[in-house]
Amino acid sequence: MTTKKIISWNVNGIRAIYKKGLLDYINKANPDILCLQETKATASQLPKDLRNIPGYHAYFSSSEIKKGYSGVAIYSKIKPDRVLTGIGEKEYDSEGRILAVEFGDIMLCNIYFPNGKASPERLSYKMGFYDAFLSFVEKEKKKGKKVIVCGDVNTAHTEIDLARPKENQKSSGFLPQERSWIDSFIGHGYSDTLRMFHPEPELYTWWDMKSRARERNVGWRIDYFFVSDNTASDVKKAYIESDIVGSDHCPIGIDIKLNCA
Repeated sequence: MTTKKIISWNVNGIRAIYKKGLLDYINKANPDILCLQETKATASQLPKDLRNIPGYHAYFSSSEIKKGYSGVAIYSKIKPDRVLTGIGEKEYDSEGRILAVEFGDIMLCNIYFPNGKASPERLSYKMGFYDAFLSFVEKEKKKGKKVIVCGDVNTAHTEIDLARPKENQKSSGFLPQERSWIDSFIGHGYSDTLRMFHPEPELYTWWDMKSRARERNVGWRIDYFFVSDNTASDVKKAYIESDIVGSDHCPIGIDIKLNCA
């Protein structure tokens, strides 16, 4: 087994962040696997050097229902045995939020979970997505898979995961039912990797750009790496790269021992 660096980042538009130096970041960070969310583009819309980064296999999933919306991508130095662009439920697969890759007994899920702020209907959709995703990974785990889940979960789990918990008790992203789902997910045997190493507060991954909240670190931790308990001991490091700019989110990462090339 060798230690691999996996990075996850909601880029809020892959074409926009490409112009802000995404390739320079990739060259410097040198991840073994890079998972991006909210790409807002199809592969055909990307510049050639972004579709084909030397040393990486690239995979994309984009929305079938709206252009410039949602979307996820994975760049991997390791060629996966299988690539999935859904969990088998069209209602959730059609928005281009899901990309899963398998490396032997490892399944890595890169997910852009829905935001529930727009309306009660979208909150209901978000909760349905959460439950469908949990059912999917539980089936994979029962097959013997070691599951890694990364992405923008669009919920702050506990009060230390956002700067102003009292003011946001009734805001989607910190509602009791959203937070309870994360409790349930962890209860099914998944670990929040950052909290394995860093129990301290004021560790955020998203800041509101309109209010210049990042300058004051008034943020939310809504981006996560979770791992199933059968691989938690393989995680050697978990971190947030809050100094990396270019999106309203920052990159997060783990170093994990994987039994793959």
